[in-house]
Amino acid sequence: MMLTLLHTSPVHVATFDALRDRIAPGAPLSHIVREDLLDRARVEGVTPAIASETTALIQAAPGPVLCTCTTLGEVAEAAGALRIDRPMMQAAARTGGQVLLVYCLDSTAQASRALLEDEMAQAGNSAGIEPLSLAPAWPLFEAGDLPAFAQAVAEGIRAAISDRTACIVLAQASMAGAATLLEDTGLPVLASPEIALRTALSP
Repeated sequence: MMLTLLHTSPVHVATFDALRDRIAPGAPLSHIVREDLLDRARVEGVTPAIASETTALIQAAPGPVLCTCTTLGEVAEAAGALRIDRPMMQAAARTGGQVLLVYCLDSTAQASRALLEDEMAQAGNSAGIEPLSLAPAWPLFEAGDLPAFAQAVAEGIRAAISDRTACIVLAQASMAGAATLLEDTGLPVLASPEIALRTALSP
């Protein structure tokens, strides 16, 4: 069955095609890219109009939908899509310790924290959440300099790790490149793209 991916950046098309080729060769993917939805949400918030357009895109898809935009995740999930960060947050909550929740867009922060709090409550994890905004790194992503963006995210995270940190969550799919740069920390570094795609393609 065709899996439709709803993106708000064209960068994610190649990312998810490469992931598919590695973990599920031949699985059919369809991509919808709507940069305007995130652009508007960053200025206006997720308005009823944005929610309505997102819902219509999801409901028009012929099969399951994975929404790769964290900012739109809540409305996408309400419309029947898999929000990209749900499987990752479930995994983070099960680590049993404090989670360093890292994001670069303020429009993502509230939705990500609410989802993680919900999953931690369900998992019985009361260790808490430490939010970390790395907003100054975001222009590097917008400029298409992905290596520099990943490096800036990784450096910001290293400076914020404490003795209480048990798990690092990269709240946005665009941040996934930083995960390999943090392997030497010895901490679980969770990025959403692979976890979500495996979940979406599972029978």
